[in-house]
Amino acid sequence: MNVSTPSAPIPRHVAVIMDGNGRWAARRRRPRAIGHRAGARTVNLCIDFCLARGIGALTLFAFSSENWGRPEEEVGALMKLFVGALDREVDELHRRGVRLRFIGDRCRFSEAIRGRMAAAEARTADNTRLMLTVAASYGGRQDIAMAARSLAEDVAAGRLRPDEVDEAALGARVALADLPAPDLFIRTGGDLRISNFLLWQLAYTELWFTETLWPELGIEELEQALGAYASRERRFGLTGEQIANAQDAVPGEGHS
Repeated sequence: MNVSTPSAPIPRHVAVIMDGNGRWAARRRRPRAIGHRAGARTVNLCIDFCLARGIGALTLFAFSSENWGRPEEEVGALMKLFVGALDREVDELHRRGVRLRFIGDRCRFSEAIRGRMAAAEARTADNTRLMLTVAASYGGRQDIAMAARSLAEDVAAGRLRPDEVDEAALGARVALADLPAPDLFIRTGGDLRISNFLLWQLAYTELWFTETLWPELGIEELEQALGAYASRERRFGLTGEQIANAQDAVPGEGHS
């Protein structure tokens, strides 16, 4: 992971809700599927931005567990777009040193899509420039429930004592446990909520919202988000004085 400096604090991990594709299409009197296609181009822009700025991890909320309830035509279009992106983009991601992986419940995807997801993960597994995680058929509550179930199974089997179930134990079982928690959360489209995304992981994340619809997001807005992040003091429950003293005590230690 990249190390931030005091003069230019850069988040190690950025999490994004890519909202506004449907509204972008509606304003142009086009089908919602056209908006999702336009949004896919913004994904590449965001990946390029992270690579250029030295951001080590990017997590994108592509499809929630609740999105299966959308109209069948839209879900079908999303699945078609998903397959097309996997077929088209994986080689380029690999060339750029991006590792791709997916979090969420894969059971509801077709066997063909699950196979493509696994193949993409295997193809890019050794890449280290950027960890790109796509949350698909994912929900934050579902994530926590699955982690709790895993711990309960270990307790029932005698592999774990009840008093060993604590925050650290649960945190090790949720998605993204091998990454730093997101430093910066970005949501496009104007809504001011996190919509069941990474509920555990976003506990101390800096939140940034924009009215800009996802297909219209550009470098300028991404720079604004990084600027807002750099201007904030992250205290994690401590006082500003404690944070300042801790940074002064460690040479080269900056904003994180």
